[in-house]
Amino acid sequence: MKRLGPLATLLAGLLLGLFMLSLNATTGEKTASSSYESPDTKASPKPSGTSPAPSPTNSPTKPPPAPVPDADYAGRTDDDSASVAVTTEDGKAVAYYCDGRTKEAWLKGDVEDDGSMRLTGKNGAELNGTLKQGKRISGTVTVGGGRQAFTADRSKEPALYRATTTVNGTETDGGWIVQADGTQVGILNRAGKPSPAPRIDPETGAVTVDGRQLTARPVSP
Repeated sequence: MKRLGPLATLLAGLLLGLFMLSLNATTGEKTASSSYESPDTKASPKPSGTSPAPSPTNSPTKPPPAPVPDADYAGRTDDDSASVAVTTEDGKAVAYYCDGRTKEAWLKGDVEDDGSMRLTGKNGAELNGTLKQGKRISGTVTVGGGRQAFTADRSKEPALYRATTTVNGTETDGGWIVQADGTQVGILNRAGKPSPAPRIDPETGAVTVDGRQLTARPVSP
C-alpha cells in the first residue's frame, strides 16, 4: 500500500495537468471567437473631405417657341402714306409695299423662330419686322431710300394679290393689297411704267386691264 501511494499521486497530477490544458485550450478559442468581427458588421469608414452627392433636381426648361403661323397681314405705314402686306408660309415671308401711285416694292426672306424677319427686295428695299403672338407684324420698311414704320394686323382673308401677264403685247405686272375693311391699293406696271391699279374682286381675283379680264391670285412665298 505504501508503494501505491506515490503512483496514485503521479496519476492524479497527470490528470490534473490534462484537465488544465483542456481548459486553457477551450478558453483561448472562446476569446479568439469573441474578438472576431464579421466584415458585414464592421462600419464602413467615412471618406474625409468629401460632401454627399446632391440629389438630382428637375430644373425648369423653357418651352419651345410656337411655330410661325401661315397667315396674311395687312396694314399701313405710321404716316398713312402707304400700305404694307405680308404673307407667311412654312417659315418664309413675302411682302408688298405700295403707295397706290408710283412707289412699290416686293420683298422676300425668312421668318425666324422668334417671329423676327428681314426681307429684302430690289434697289435696296428692306423690311425689318417682328411677328407678335401671331396677330400683328410691326417694324420698318425702307423703299427708295426712305424708312417708314408700319403695323400690319392679321387678316382672315388673303391680303396680297398679284397678276403678271402680257396685255396687247405689253408686259403687265399688277400688285394689290386688300385691307381688312375691304379697301384696296395697288399699282399696275405696263412695260415698267407704274400707275394706280384698277380694283379686283377679292373673291375671284378678277380684274379688267385695258379691256381684257385678268385674274389676280393670292401671293405666297
